[in-house]
Amino acid sequence: MLIFLKQKLVFFATPKTASTSIEMALGMRCDIRISKSPNAKHTPYRKYQRLLEPFVMTLTGDAPETVAAMREPVSWLGSWYRYRSRDEIKGTEKGTAGLSFNQFVEAYLSDDQPEFARVGSQARFLCNREGDLGISHLFRYEEIDTLVGFLQRRLGLQFKIGQMNTSPLADIQLSPELRRELGDAYRQDFELYKSLSP
Repeated sequence: MLIFLKQKLVFFATPKTASTSIEMALGMRCDIRISKSPNAKHTPYRKYQRLLEPFVMTLTGDAPETVAAMREPVSWLGSWYRYRSRDEIKGTEKGTAGLSFNQFVEAYLSDDQPEFARVGSQARFLCNREGDLGISHLFRYEEIDTLVGFLQRRLGLQFKIGQMNTSPLADIQLSPELRRELGDAYRQDFELYKSLSP
């Protein structure tokens, strides 16, 4: 999470949406940078609203605008699957090496998710406790240049982002049955993504 007090803007680090690349580009230019641990860096909107926004408002005078990216839900899960297949965590509870993408999604859909499949939900990350979108400006990850352009204009800065945390390549074809089941179980994620203007 990056907080820009003068511009009254908070950037939310949605996991697996190039948030680390944006942090590397802008981390030294923001006023408050929350990034030492994944739990802090990837603070969801509802926790921000409850714990951080009141403090930030004492510095900005009113509620700042918020900005984030969202990835197409199947692609987002594919990124998690590939990220957790890397050699550094092979054989651990979080590792997906040796599993197919279909097996990973089946585990994600289970009532008792194993550790490797506990990756949350983008809609839950971006919405308030009532389930409404809390982010002022939400962009598709697949059109990252639009987000970068927004940040450049809003912050009055020119910057480029590199590629960080690149995951291993893998087959992320999902069976039609699992895709339907995923769409039903995480309907809000799919509807929220679909609502974003290309």
